[in-house]
Amino acid sequence: MRARKLLAVAVLTVLLAGCSEDPASRPAASDVTTVARDQVRDGGTLRWAVETVPATLNVFQPEATADSELLAEALLPHLFRLDDHARATADPDYLAAAESTPAGQTPQTVTYRLNPKAVWSDGTPITAADFTAQWHALGEGADPAYRSDHPAGYAAISAVTQGADAHEVKVTFKQPYAGWRTLFSPLYPAAATATPAAFNQPLTNAPSAGPFTVKTYDRDGGKATVVRNPLWWGDPAKAEAIDFVATPAAKRLDALDQGALDIAALTDSVDHATPADPKTSAAPPDAAALAEASAQALRRAEALPGLKLYRAAAPSFAQLTLNGTRGPLADPAVRRAVARAVDRQRIADAAVTPLGLAAVPLGHHLLMAGQDGYQDNSSAIGTTSAAELLDRAGWHTGGAARTKDGKELALGLLIPEGSASARRVADALTAELAAAGITLRPQAVPAESFLRDHLATGEYDLALFSWPATSDPAGASARYSKPRPGPDGLPVVGRNYARTGSEEIDQLLAAAGAELDPAARQAVLQKADARIWQLAHSVPLYQRPDLVAVRTGVVNVGAFGFATPRFQDLGLRRS
Repeated sequence: MRARKLLAVAVLTVLLAGCSEDPASRPAASDVTTVARDQVRDGGTLRWAVETVPATLNVFQPEATADSELLAEALLPHLFRLDDHARATADPDYLAAAESTPAGQTPQTVTYRLNPKAVWSDGTPITAADFTAQWHALGEGADPAYRSDHPAGYAAISAVTQGADAHEVKVTFKQPYAGWRTLFSPLYPAAATATPAAFNQPLTNAPSAGPFTVKTYDRDGGKATVVRNPLWWGDPAKAEAIDFVATPAAKRLDALDQGALDIAALTDSVDHATPADPKTSAAPPDAAALAEASAQALRRAEALPGLKLYRAAAPSFAQLTLNGTRGPLADPAVRRAVARAVDRQRIADAAVTPLGLAAVPLGHHLLMAGQDGYQDNSSAIGTTSAAELLDRAGWHTGGAARTKDGKELALGLLIPEGSASARRVADALTAELAAAGITLRPQAVPAESFLRDHLATGEYDLALFSWPATSDPAGASARYSKPRPGPDGLPVVGRNYARTGSEEIDQLLAAAGAELDPAARQAVLQKADARIWQLAHSVPLYQRPDLVAVRTGVVNVGAFGFATPRFQDLGLRRS
């Protein structure tokens, strides 16, 4: 699974509809120049930009980043591959078969039939011991000495055992778990996970089991080099090596122009471009200056010689979170009024159109537009206008903004500092809420304090940021789960920064996570999403654009969307 790290603030910078969206209106799910392997040259080194050489390749450690996950895809087993619609299929390089007991049969048991050729790069076979150690590290009741975010799913497992022989693994669940295909991806060798001491170490040199293996890992020098794995049993890697080069977003256009990179994600480079002539004052650049800098960066990216810019919808989405415990927003009617006042099409136009993609508003909290079952459920919030909702809640007109008991209806809006798209969205939101009589006061906040000082503490009214999407929608339930009292009696927020929830939503998300019948599961997900809309917990806005520059002649790479890259197919096109 292409997992994404928890929160994308550093990157960013309203009844059921009853029918699916027209596929023609959806954003591009992926944009990749795909050619057959026999059209790819053997040899050569590709240079791929990363923000930094990651501190660890263990994606379950708190220090892991999206770059950790990128390298892990080249080096480690991922039992299932995703297509660009987030549909999972078993990867034959690792699995000869994988089957779960059918819906209604308990306990749920998944039987993995391992590819008998699959070995770690030190020659050790991949076995049930690797699965067992990873479950013990990540599952319910794991030794608290394991430093991990404990991803969803592992806690549902009751046992991992060897099956009929050394190439069969059986995983038994305490309760059904529909997202079982997301587990053990990536899979780590038992030596790296069997003890807290081993698990907690920064992972940079453990055995791999992919088409590539690590040759050098130089964090200080800013480059990690992976080379062909001599013990790889699948299709051999076309490229001889891949250099992952630490290149911050602000420097990528220059590095591409200078011929120093072959592959570079440019969404942040464009969205956070610095104005060429910054003001001499200490004030941050205004929206117009940010927009012009972003436009210039995009034009430059499109015109770089010997490169092509790929565009697709990223597996992440921008949304507006409403803090349900703060001021006027503690009233559900006011939250619904805010949600009704938001014109999601206008927002998408403001954020996405300038980057050259179709502006398609997102209408689901749990599914992206390209995923099976997606539909726009925003009508669940009802048809009552924002003005009428506010009238009923006692907020009356009498000037530029509504008032109640002598207090003005004014809300702060938290946005990521330096993001042109966030400023455009903030301007649109300010106008939309003003039309309903709500004064909006945007505040740009540095990425490093966005979560720590605001979302985590509740010091905000509205917040604009991005969440990663997931192939297992029920796996995102922590964002919407009702906060529960902790040992001190205070609510434990977790990832639900809106701080609102309901028993019904929790029950629906739990039911979706345990429903093995795909059609029944979709029905539960739609109902859960409708209830989240009705709670006015947050407003999904649009899928974020994914812009990737690739040097001409480099093939089988681009803007992948949800799709899992097949690293062994990357390389230079035969002339």
